[in-house]
Amino acid sequence: MTLASNLLLTRRFFWLFTTTVICYACGFVISAMEWIGTLLLFAMSILFVLDVLLLITIGKKPIFKRNFNERLNLGDENPIKISIENKSGFQLFFELNEGFPDFQQERSKQFHGILSGGSTIELKYNVIPKKRGIYSFNDAFLFLKTFIGLAERRIIYPNSDSFQVYPSVLQMKKYELLVFQQQKTATGIKRIRRLGNAKEFEQIRNYVQGDELKTVNWKATSRRMELMVNQFQEEKSQHVYCIIDKSRTMQLEFEGLNILDYSINSTLVFANICLLKGDKFGLFTFSDKIGTQIPADSNSGQMRMVMEALYNQKTKFRDANFELLQTTIRQKIKTRSMLLLFSNFENEFAMRRALPYLQQINKKHLLILVFFQNSELKDLAYTNPLSLNQLYTGIIAERMITTKARMARELKQYGIQTILTSPEELSAGVINKYLELKARGSF
Repeated sequence: MTLASNLLLTRRFFWLFTTTVICYACGFVISAMEWIGTLLLFAMSILFVLDVLLLITIGKKPIFKRNFNERLNLGDENPIKISIENKSGFQLFFELNEGFPDFQQERSKQFHGILSGGSTIELKYNVIPKKRGIYSFNDAFLFLKTFIGLAERRIIYPNSDSFQVYPSVLQMKKYELLVFQQQKTATGIKRIRRLGNAKEFEQIRNYVQGDELKTVNWKATSRRMELMVNQFQEEKSQHVYCIIDKSRTMQLEFEGLNILDYSINSTLVFANICLLKGDKFGLFTFSDKIGTQIPADSNSGQMRMVMEALYNQKTKFRDANFELLQTTIRQKIKTRSMLLLFSNFENEFAMRRALPYLQQINKKHLLILVFFQNSELKDLAYTNPLSLNQLYTGIIAERMITTKARMARELKQYGIQTILTSPEELSAGVINKYLELKARGSF
């Protein structure tokens, strides 16, 4: 019964059957047509039986195998390879309905081809996952036909392949190459000339001829009654934290990927650059409560810990508690650090409500606020309107763009560094700002 249920009639069968019926119908008028119909029916019956016997006696069904990475990259194209090996000794025509993952939404795409006897064919396509987590392929359906083509055999390959979608390692490697190779200026990463050396205090010692006068410690000199100078050492391992807002303002989507996942991808890229530059990297997440807390460190396992933490981020998109964030930072981060805060303010009221807490954080640390410009608004604001409705829509879109720019200027007036960027340019903007501040020795 299982084999019988997987034997299907093809379109060619129905065309021949329809032709036979027409011949019999015409036989009521022209008697010769009845003989032609009988001949067609007899020939079709023999061919159909032969076709079914060939399909049944194929022997071992073709071997179906998917080749892919167990960890796919969020928001990037990931190649999937399919191999189909024909174990029979004769040629088969096939049609494959792949069991795409649910997020692929490519139900109409099919693969067609010819499988020679004893040969293997390879098929390729790309998937672009839009959410982190564990996913699996659906059942794949392979339809086989012989050269007769009156029947086809359906073979079902049950779902057995699963994979995990992690923050994009492809983007991490891409920006690593751009930062540490010479081609970086053509792809959004700027060349930054180091303006000075960041130094940290080491000890107070006696003045030696040749020491700079600006290093003289006048308080120690007055106590010891001899010239004393401050000795500094190069500050090689600075503390850098990424803080990710997981509140409801971060669920806005661009090209199927929400702002939170754009921030997670960018954090992975940024963490890799910081650790390669010799800095200590840490991570905080928050919404109405504090989530992940990873202290800044530069050990060999830090990158893996950060990646796993980013992969496991979950949120209910509630309101952000900036007061709790400010209190937690004061308690947990004792060393002056660079804090890169990924958040989003849709209006000036929301920004001003968080401003006092951002100012408190900025007093002790170097705070850089990253928030997002809606790139889709530009198309609405700067296209020629063809109707009154489009005119009103363009005016509102332009006002929203202006509001975001005004918010960025106001934050800068309060001494808070800002990055106003589109989601697509997020990683390049963050890395450029980091390299600029590091070159100036600002933290």
